[in-house]
Amino acid sequence: MTAHYNYDNDSMSALDAITEAQKIAFAPMLFQAALNLRDSGILALLDNCREKGITLQEIILGCDLDDYAVGVLLDMGMSGHILYQIDGRYFMGKIGHYLLHDTMTRINMDFTQDVCYQGLFHLKESLQQGKPAGLQVFGAWSTIYPALSHLPEQAKKSWFAFDHFYSDGAFNAALPHVFGLQPAKIYDVGGNTGKWALRCCQHDEQVEVTIIDLPQQIAIAQENVASHGLSERIFVHAADMLSDAKLPNDADIWWMSQFLDCFSEVQIIAILQKIAAEMKPDARVCIMELFWDCQAYEAGAFSLNASSLYFTCMANGNSRFYSAENFLSYLHKSGFYVEKQISNLGLGHTLLICKKR
Repeated sequence: MTAHYNYDNDSMSALDAITEAQKIAFAPMLFQAALNLRDSGILALLDNCREKGITLQEIILGCDLDDYAVGVLLDMGMSGHILYQIDGRYFMGKIGHYLLHDTMTRINMDFTQDVCYQGLFHLKESLQQGKPAGLQVFGAWSTIYPALSHLPEQAKKSWFAFDHFYSDGAFNAALPHVFGLQPAKIYDVGGNTGKWALRCCQHDEQVEVTIIDLPQQIAIAQENVASHGLSERIFVHAADMLSDAKLPNDADIWWMSQFLDCFSEVQIIAILQKIAAEMKPDARVCIMELFWDCQAYEAGAFSLNASSLYFTCMANGNSRFYSAENFLSYLHKSGFYVEKQISNLGLGHTLLICKKR
């Protein structure tokens, strides 16, 4: 499925265009206002008075901000259509409802605020240098991945919440497709905290999984696996997939979920070729990714293209959420073909089941 969302023409009126341009020009102000309307409790106050609305004085009494602070937030909230006013009383708008209650929106906002916001000031540097210049707000790291366990607690919490939210639902949807292949051994490449490995072993009492990841991530995964009592079936192998480190070679399935989007085109091809050189002839590579051109709704494509700038500025400086069209060409260059493609898993994932040509 390829979605275009009217990207191939510009049908917007001049008035609408200049209005949208101002929203972009002041986007940081709107974002921070929305975040503070949420975190100060103002949106909750509005939510509790959905039918009759609430006065300015009642809002001031119900939160820890003074009349000036409440006033500027409410005014910006109205301009952002987060809330509205009738006869001096304030009411929650539909956008405000989702800012307060929608889990995906909350996780995306927290990720933007806690992980990306300060670093995005350095986006121009990142684009010019091909390095995550924004990562300097957290320390002198070359990429974010070895830094994850060292991030400030709130940034770490928001990063993992973002990562897991988009993968967890898709994991459940992918399990029948993966275990329909009847694997005895699975390699979870880029296994992160071990969530997929745990899900596999909970789904199938016989399967064995080896997590292949950086040493820093392996340590986190081992703790998680041990706490679930599955150390006898989930093993670990520390390796940098961009190095010449030796890989094990007896898996039936090489699984990669939201892993290859962490690399550039050249690196993706190198990783796939490295796997192709090691894997058994009858083994398969199962890749689960978010492709912006396979999304059912424009909001999905927008979110993925925005998140690509996190990779640019904070993660590594050279990766992104790819289009399926481009990604399939990388598989071809690496010596693979797609045996089966399953789209719309979870919140918009695509599962590619691949074999060597």
